[in-house]
Amino acid sequence: MSINIISVDNLTFCYNSAEIISDISFTVKKGDYLGIAGPNGSGKSTLIKNILGILHSQKGVINIFGQPLTSFHQWNRIGYLPQRTNSLNNHFPGTVKEIVQLGMKKQKSNALKNVLEMMGIVHLANRLIGELSYGEQQRAMLARTLINQPDLLIFDEPTTALDPETREIFYSLTSKINNDRNTTIILITHDTGIIGKYARNLLYLDKKIIFHGTFKDFCSSPDMTGFFGMTTQHIICHQHDTAENNI
Repeated sequence: MSINIISVDNLTFCYNSAEIISDISFTVKKGDYLGIAGPNGSGKSTLIKNILGILHSQKGVINIFGQPLTSFHQWNRIGYLPQRTNSLNNHFPGTVKEIVQLGMKKQKSNALKNVLEMMGIVHLANRLIGELSYGEQQRAMLARTLINQPDLLIFDEPTTALDPETREIFYSLTSKINNDRNTTIILITHDTGIIGKYARNLLYLDKKIIFHGTFKDFCSSPDMTGFFGMTTQHIICHQHDTAENNI
């Protein structure tokens, strides 16, 4: 029987009386890779911040690992990579190794070496993180979230400002983590077509849930044809096909 890692029931969040998200309900099973897509201002980050307890909804129930959010305390089971729009300052006083170790809850002999190897950044361990490219910095930040082997990883627009090649590398790394470790992943993105290659399920959000299911079902859904228009839906799904052919 699959375990619910996250369950959200009838979640509504308002800011200054304006509904940002409305009546959101979905579950995330153990080992799932859920891509949450939608336009800017659709409530994607707001949804994640409610799940993490950063924001507090006016209505609805959230359970994490079978526990109500209000009584959940095992935050070490969750790795969170928030949205970043800029590279770190060139003079940021910390090496890659030091930044990654900040995420460690307890010292583990091989944990640092293993996670740096997984991210392909062993050779950068002693470099100042501010000297690295944005893509290399994101790999270091991902390593930091992985150091304690969390059961759930949550990413908020992790590929913003990455070039297409680096973006594909990052997505491939998340897919490897999901497949090799059975780590549950929730990833927010505006790349609806690209994430379809990696995520097991897609949740398309525009203040409310427009679609929740597999990407294959998304591409064949008459409702999505009606929502996007046939041309836009075809372009989104063709991005997915093109990406797969380029592997």
